Amino acid sequence: MAKPFSALDDREILALAIALEEEDGRIYGEFAERLRGDYPGTAASLVSLEQEESEHRRRLFDTYRSRFGDHIPRIDRSDVKGFVRRKPVWLMQTLSVAQVRREIELMELQARKFYEAAAARTTDVGTRQLLGDLAAAELEHSALAERLERDNERAGVHATEEDTRQRAFVLQVVQPGLVGLMDGSVSTLAPLFAAAFATHSSKSAFLVGLAASVGAGISMGFAEALSDDGKISGRGRPWLRGAICGLMTTAGGIGHTLPFLIGDFRTATAVAAVVVAVELAAISWIRHHFMDSPILAATVQIVVGGILVFLAGILIGSS
Repeated sequence: MAKPFSALDDREILALAIALEEEDGRIYGEFAERLRGDYPGTAASLVSLEQEESEHRRRLFDTYRSRFGDHIPRIDRSDVKGFVRRKPVWLMQTLSVAQVRREIELMELQARKFYEAAAARTTDVGTRQLLGDLAAAELEHSALAERLERDNERAGVHATEEDTRQRAFVLQVVQPGLVGLMDGSVSTLAPLFAAAFATHSSKSAFLVGLAASVGAGISMGFAEALSDDGKISGRGRPWLRGAICGLMTTAGGIGHTLPFLIGDFRTATAVAAVVVAVELAAISWIRHHFMDSPILAATVQIVVGGILVFLAGILIGSS
């Protein structure tokens, strides 16, 4: 059974404070280790906060020994009512800088409230002063974090970290999504329009386009997921990347398939042709914006290729 905070005596309050400082310092250290490779500036800020927690723990140890001796009972946050359990850092599959900063804000708020409540309960003047000082120090951590952030910005650290995030986003999301969108948009053109011009039936064309889009999505999804585990290339988790690629492949084919839900064959074909033009233009823009391809080269490569496949489908279907 967890014990109410109001039932803790000075000895237990100090022991709990020591345990909390140890936990917070360890979390800061784990955050720093997880982010050190990609975000060294933020990691340095976290190491500074870890050192601050270590100093707080030392002051608590000194006060505890002077009052109660060397034996410190092991009291965790789970032993006291009102404390929220924190998810272990090692269980966090992904950890962004934004997540870390939100966690830090929450940790500092909880620590400050704990010290304020603990200072109000203790009867020893020295302990009360220490706990009050630590509550103020937790408040100052926010100012320290902000100061370190400003230093990082002046040193250009955030620009570097933003570049790293952008590269990771391109590798793990944009690139597999773009590959899928290109494949789905272009590879389904020939079977879709071949079926349309061969049968002059919107329903037949829709069914062929739907089958081609879903089939291509499944194939591309598995191919992408099995192509690279992402550990060395930095392309992220393979199954997530495969899911993105597969869904975008299907979406690329479905886009110009949906117009064939229109009953009139000629109208459906005209609308589908317009959708194809929009898709090719969108792909060209994405390649230019995220992959740094010259807009003219990207447009020529995608549009020319798409038109050739489109014409091939019409010719085959009309023969």
